[in-house]
Amino acid sequence: MKLNEIRDNPGARRPRKRVGRGIGSGLGKTSGRGGKGQTARSGVALNGFEGGQTPIYRRLPKRGFNNVFRRDFQELNLDQLQRAIDEKKLGTDQTITAERLVESGVIRRARDGVRLLGNGRDKFTAKVTIEVAGASKSAVEAVEKAGGKVIILPAVRESVAKAAAAQRERQAQRAARSGKPAGKKPEQPAA
Repeated sequence: MKLNEIRDNPGARRPRKRVGRGIGSGLGKTSGRGGKGQTARSGVALNGFEGGQTPIYRRLPKRGFNNVFRRDFQELNLDQLQRAIDEKKLGTDQTITAERLVESGVIRRARDGVRLLGNGRDKFTAKVTIEVAGASKSAVEAVEKAGGKVIILPAVRESVAKAAAAQRERQAQRAARSGKPAGKKPEQPAA
């Protein structure tokens, strides 16, 4: 191959649309914009406009809401866990955490925590200790039946925990400056 033979892949560059070049081109005179009116002009956004009648997105009732505090769990079934242990991706000698699950490739990311579910509970035999953000009743029973243990982590987001720690730090600094112990309210005199 020589420099003068280098070409783009077929279809990588489309020829530019040449408008207003006569009747024979198919895009002459009005250049594909039709006759006069609003859409013949530039800067028109008619998305959702229905000619003045109340558009469908306003006719339909509002339904439900989106909870901004909702936690997005990564689900993990017992059969997936058993398969990972059988394939030696995970060892049973250490506590299985979300970080270890990600490192071993059992899950792609931990999101707001891992939730253990009971699919494959009848074939689960591994004796493991696993730390998860949540677990179904059937999954906990199956792990304990196999001689393992499920540790449910407290439901506190990392950002909330950091904010609480920062607040405690500020209170301690304030208390150190004023000479009073941190976190204690002054006692009210008895009435």
